[in-house]
This record gives sequence, C-alpha cells and structure tokens, in this order.
Amino acid sequence: MHTEGHDMGKPEGVPAHPAPKIDAEHPGYETQDVNVSGIIYFLGGLLASVVAFFFLCFAVGKMINHEIVHTDGPPDQWHQSGNTHNKEREDLTPNPVMQQKDLAAIKDTFPEPRLDDDDGLQATADLHAREDLLLNNYSTNTEGTATVTRIPINVAMQLIAQRGLGAAPAAAAPATLMAGDSAPAIHAPLTDGFARTGYELDTIEAREQKNSFNAAETKENKK
Repeated sequence: MHTEGHDMGKPEGVPAHPAPKIDAEHPGYETQDVNVSGIIYFLGGLLASVVAFFFLCFAVGKMINHEIVHTDGPPDQWHQSGNTHNKEREDLTPNPVMQQKDLAAIKDTFPEPRLDDDDGLQATADLHAREDLLLNNYSTNTEGTATVTRIPINVAMQLIAQRGLGAAPAAAAPATLMAGDSAPAIHAPLTDGFARTGYELDTIEAREQKNSFNAAETKENKK
C-alpha cells in the first residue's frame, strides 16, 4: 500500500496514516456532474425574492411619506414660506439681519402657543409699547351707550394734582386687631405702572440715537 507523504514528521511509535482506498467504486474524485438547473432555480428564486422585497419596502416607504405629508405638510414648507433669500436682496443688509428675517417668517408659520425665542424680552417690550400707545395718547371708547374719552396719563396726573381727588369715602370702622398685628400702611407707588427691562432701555437708547442722527442729517441736508 502506498503511504508516501502520510508518515512524514510523525512522532516515533505512532503508526502511519493509511492511504485512502482507491478502486472502481471510490476513484477519489466526484463522479457526478453539477446540477446546473437546480443552481439556476435557486438564483432565480433569490433574485425574485430580492425584487419583491425591494418593491415591498418602496411601497411601505411611499405610504409612510404620504402619511407624514398629510399630517405635517410638505417637507420643504419652511423653505417655501418666508425665505427672503429667494427674493431680491436688500441693499447693504447684512447676512445676520436676513437670517433673522427668515427665522421670524418661519416662526410665524407655527401654530400658537409658541415658545419665546428671545426669553420674552421682545414680547415684554411689545406689551409695554402697546401700553404706552394707550396711556400716552388721546382715544375714545364706546362702553354701552356712553362714549369714554381717554387722555394721556401725564395730563391726567397734572389735572389730579391741580384739582385733587375729591373727598374720600367714609372709611369703614377699623377691625379689632389681634395681639401682635398692625394696621397696614398704604404708600404711593414709586413707578408709573411698570419698570423697563434692560432690553427695553437699550432699545429705547438705540432708537433715540437713531432719531437724533436722522434729525441731524436732515438738518444738515437742508443747509
């Protein structure tokens, strides 16, 4: 029996490997041809599965996107509304100002209530501006059948200082105080209704400087 190559490097005392039996029934190689049709069927089924899975995923994705658009609107709706970059650019307007305009336009498209994007500073300033407009100007308001005329608060204060408030109504009998209690003392307010925020003070100062500059420039141009 041919054993060459099967006992090389073996430890001493270990018998050599016998060579494989080779005869008519065991020639030592594959005697059948490859099943080509089976391989073709397998690859065809695999390809059909991949194609079917692709179309299934595509259909599911389209359905999900349709539901998202139906619920939230088109994906680029924030770019379609309020984008000033698509319009004619204003001369000498810096990019930060343009970006702030874009953000303000986009913010207005969100439903109420919205979160303050400036810590409420601008909202407080707008509230005080509306109060100033109401308190510092003449206006009329119809209440039922009577028409009420409002006058500026400074004029009202001057009239009160000149005419007085009139006789005060009779005070109710003071209640008996308990031990350790004291009657509250009422003082006049130290402000005219509200205190300006730092943001408002800076805005007012910047507006006054701008108005002064414009007035000086107008005066210079008239010379």
